[in-house]
Amino acid sequence: MQQDEPVDISRGDLRVSDNGRFLVHEDGTPFFYLGDTAWELFHRLTRDEAEQYLENRRRKGFTVIQAVALAEMDGLHIPNAYGATPLIDDDPGKPRTSPDDYDYWDHVDWVVDKAREKGMYIGLLPTWGDKVQKAWGVGPVVLNVENARVYGRWIGERYKDKSNIIWIMGGDRRGKRYTEIWNAMAEGIKSVDSRHLMTYHPWGIYLKLMGWGGNSSGIWFHKEPWLDFNMMQSSHLVRNQDNYRRIAHDYVRKPAKPCMDGEPNYEDSVLMLQVGKKTRRFRDHDVRKAAYWSVFAGSHGHTYGSYSVCLFISRDSPKLDIFTARLPIEKYWDESLDRPGAAHMVHLCNLMESRPFLTRIPDQGLIASRNRLAGKHLQATRSSDGDYAMVYVPTSNQSFTVDVLRLAGKRLIAWWYDPRTGKAKSFDEFDRVKETRFTSPADGPDWVLVLDNVSRGFPEPGSPLPVFKFL
Repeated sequence: MQQDEPVDISRGDLRVSDNGRFLVHEDGTPFFYLGDTAWELFHRLTRDEAEQYLENRRRKGFTVIQAVALAEMDGLHIPNAYGATPLIDDDPGKPRTSPDDYDYWDHVDWVVDKAREKGMYIGLLPTWGDKVQKAWGVGPVVLNVENARVYGRWIGERYKDKSNIIWIMGGDRRGKRYTEIWNAMAEGIKSVDSRHLMTYHPWGIYLKLMGWGGNSSGIWFHKEPWLDFNMMQSSHLVRNQDNYRRIAHDYVRKPAKPCMDGEPNYEDSVLMLQVGKKTRRFRDHDVRKAAYWSVFAGSHGHTYGSYSVCLFISRDSPKLDIFTARLPIEKYWDESLDRPGAAHMVHLCNLMESRPFLTRIPDQGLIASRNRLAGKHLQATRSSDGDYAMVYVPTSNQSFTVDVLRLAGKRLIAWWYDPRTGKAKSFDEFDRVKETRFTSPADGPDWVLVLDNVSRGFPEPGSPLPVFKFL
C-alpha cells in the first residue's frame, strides 16, 4: 500500500487465505489490514468533518476504519451532529429511520459510502459493548439474546450490499457470560450476509497483565463458525506490553485463523498504570513497537489509535466517559490527525507488501543470541522458504546474532529499514555460512533488519513488489 494509493476494492470481496493466516481479495491479491480506531465517527462528526478525517487517513495509507453504530459516548441518547438518534425507545428492534436524508442511519450510510469512494473498508461494530454489559461507560444495557438477533439481522440486511464492510462484534468487552448475546447478533447478521468477514473486539485488560499482553476473541469464540479472524486488544496499561505473546498464542490455535492486535496503545494517551507523579504518555516509538511486534509475531495486519481521534474529542466535547476525565488529552482530534505514529504506519504496510506475502511465518529461532524482554525485545519473521527474513530491533546500538542458516541461498544481502521514513539502505552482502552478528544503527531509535536471498533479486524493502511475486 504505497502512500496516497488507496486499496483497490475492485479486486473483489475479502476472504481468508487458503493457509488460514492472511486476508486476500477474491482474485488472490493479499490485503494488509491497516486499521485506525474511529469509534465515534458516526456519532460526533458532521459530513464535512468526516470527509476531512477520511481523506487524511486515505493519504496516510490506512485500509480499514473501525467505527461503531451504537456509540459508546451515550450514543443512544445524545444525538449525532444532525440531531438524530439511532433507536426508538432504546429498542434495538426498532431502528429510527425516516425519509429524511439526515436521519441517523442515512448518515452512517453516507460515511460508509464515502470511505468506499476513498478505497477504505469500514470495520463496523454494530454496537459498543456497554449496550450488552455496562461494566463501565454510559450504557444503557438494551441488548439480549432475542433482540440482538433481530438487530443483527436488520443491520446485516442494511449493509450486506456494501462492498467495504468488515463486521466487528464486541466493543471492548469480554465474551464471558455474554457469549449467547454476541453469538445471536453475529448469527443474525450472517443469516442475511455471508459475503463479509467478521471478527470480535475484546476487552484489553487480562488478569495476568504482563503474561499474555491482552485479551483475544479466540478465548471465547475461536471455534464459532462466524469468526473469520481473531482480534486481540493489548490496551493502554503500560509501556512495552507484550502483545507478541498473545499473538503467538492465537497463531497456534486450531483450526488456523488470521489474528491481529485491533487496539494497542494510543499515541499521546496517558499510560493507565502510572508510577510516580509525572504524567507519562505513549509516543510514536511505542506505537511502532506494538505494530512491528504484533505483525512479526504472526498478525495479518494491525490497528493504530490516537486517543483524541478515536473519540473525536473537540473543544466543545462533553466529558462523557471515565477515561476522558482521568486521562487528559494534549490535542483535540483535528490537531492530532498528523501525529508521527499515524504517518509511520504505512511504512509497515509497504514493508510487508515488498516481499512475498502469503508465505510469511513468525520465527523466533532466527534470534541466536539472548533475546531480552520489555523495550529491547527482538521479533523475527521470515518466508517459509527462507528467501527473506526480518528482525524488528526496538533500540539503537543493539547487538544480536541471527541464525542465517535458517534461510535459503548461497549469499544474503542485508538492509536496515527505517520504520520512521520507509527508506532502506543495504550495508552488507555475505555468504550464508554461519551465524552472523548485527548491531542496529546509532540513530533511531528503532530499526528493521531485512535479509534477502540475493538470487531472488527482491527490490529495496518498502518498494512495490510485482503482483506475481506476492503468491
